[in-house]
Order: sequence, then C-alpha cells, then structure tokens
Amino acid sequence: MQKNTKPTKWWWVRHAPVVDADPMVRISGQLDVDANVSGEKNAKAFKWLAQTLPAGGKWITSNLIRTRQTAEAIQGAGMHPEQMEVVPELAEQDFGRWAGMTWAELGTLESGEGAGFWAAPATTAPPGGESFADLIDRVGPAIEHLNEQYAGHDIICVAHAGTIRAALAHALGLEPQMALSFNVDNISLTRIDHIESGLKLKRGGHWRIVSVNINC
Repeated sequence: MQKNTKPTKWWWVRHAPVVDADPMVRISGQLDVDANVSGEKNAKAFKWLAQTLPAGGKWITSNLIRTRQTAEAIQGAGMHPEQMEVVPELAEQDFGRWAGMTWAELGTLESGEGAGFWAAPATTAPPGGESFADLIDRVGPAIEHLNEQYAGHDIICVAHAGTIRAALAHALGLEPQMALSFNVDNISLTRIDHIESGLKLKRGGHWRIVSVNINC
C-alpha cells in the first residue's frame, strides 16, 4: 500500500480570552471557564480566521468549554458548520491547586512553591498538577495519533497556549524550557505541517513550521 505523500496541515488556534480574567495575571489551567467571544476586536479576529482557515478541515477542540465556544464563534463568522471532535489530551496544562490564583498570589505562598516554579518553570509540577514537560508528554502522542487518523488532511485545532507550545516542542524536538519562549496570543494562528515522506525522524516523518502566533 502506497504511503500518503500529502502533508497533514495543522491549523492551531488559541481560544478567545476567558471571561472576567486577565490571562497575564490569573492561572486558568484546566478550570472550565467560559471564553469571551463578544466585542468588536474578537469579532474581527473570528472573521479573519473564518476567511483564512480551510473549508472541510477536521475540527478538534480540547474538553474545556472555552475552546468549543471559540470554534463555534469562528464557524459562525462565515464558515460552514463542521462537526467537532473533542480530544481531552489536548487540554491546557493542569496547574493543580494553583488554578484560579494570580501569579502574584503564587509568589506569596508560605511553602515557597512559587519560588520553586520560577526556578524551573518547565519541569516543576504544581501540587496536584503537572509540569509543562508532562504536558508535552501528554500532547505528543495525541498529535501522532491524529496524524495517523487524518493523514493528508487539514486539522483545525482550537486549543490553549500551553498545548500549542507543547505541539511546537514536539515538532521541533525542543527541550521544554526552550518551548516556553514562544508567544501564543488569544485567537492567534500557528501553522505546522507534518510530512510523511522524506527524512525520517524518531517521531515518524518530519515537520515544517509554517508560522507561529499570527494575528489579524
């Protein structure tokens, strides 16, 4: 059987900002908080994505409601409604008992947990949660499974900043600490291709980074 030679194109979209929370100061993690899909600025971004994303793509969201709400807003801005597949393994990093706290509050914990996190943010797991390195280990196999399932197709994945950084780390074989340097804005687009033929790496096939954190 001849192998597929058409690239599998990943269209990664970070969800819209969460409601009543500044993502720069508050840790949402796996809290199931709503996305703010209203406002002129968000509407402009949704319309841009609706015009940019490919028709007939395979739509994927995490199990957190803010990704589904964002996907529905994009489709409602001018795309034909497509069925969405929920993949829990693509959820945001689990921040355990830190979820819902502000970064300032984390720094005041008597246990010194905040200091330990800032010393090694990629490999330190919050109490009851997971590290960013753990997130990469969770996201990578899910990506490889979807590559096999939808080989040669467009995959539109509405996910989270941590998930998208993990996808870039997986594609590039980066150390977790290096991947944290990627900026991933709300309602931004990151494009990655997986190519089955050609140079073979341990993850199977090879990757091409097309663009990172593109905004309208």
